[in-house]
Amino acid sequence: MTDKEFYNCTYCFKEFEPKRRRVQKYCSDTCRSKAYHARKTKVQSPKSKLAELSVPNNIPTPKKESMSMTGVGNAAAGTLLANTLKSALTKDSNKPATKGDLSQLLEKLNNRYHLIKNMNPNFRGEYPYFDLVDSAIVYLPINNM
Repeated sequence: MTDKEFYNCTYCFKEFEPKRRRVQKYCSDTCRSKAYHARKTKVQSPKSKLAELSVPNNIPTPKKESMSMTGVGNAAAGTLLANTLKSALTKDSNKPATKGDLSQLLEKLNNRYHLIKNMNPNFRGEYPYFDLVDSAIVYLPINNM
């Protein structure tokens, strides 16, 4: 087995296996070219740039917001106006059900007999009702309900 020897790139400091002769300094032609330009223009390598980076001390601190009565009043007026417009422009059939609506619905459903509106009364004038207990149609006089 051959013993592989790895070198470090003198520009990016990555470890690499030399492909040419053993005197290869850079891992790629890109690093070689960048190192040349860095020497000519006095630009430093990426690793040394990171070491010099620091946070500047003159960063302004964000302004702390405070709550004012004017802002609270404006927010309340805007919310009130939006809710008023929404309720005025929404049809009653599209509004959400309230607790009162639900209690009325439960009262109607708890009744045993429910009027069938799309059927005519019989010859005695009795109206058809659906009996929830027997699951049948019964005819009852209107004054019994």
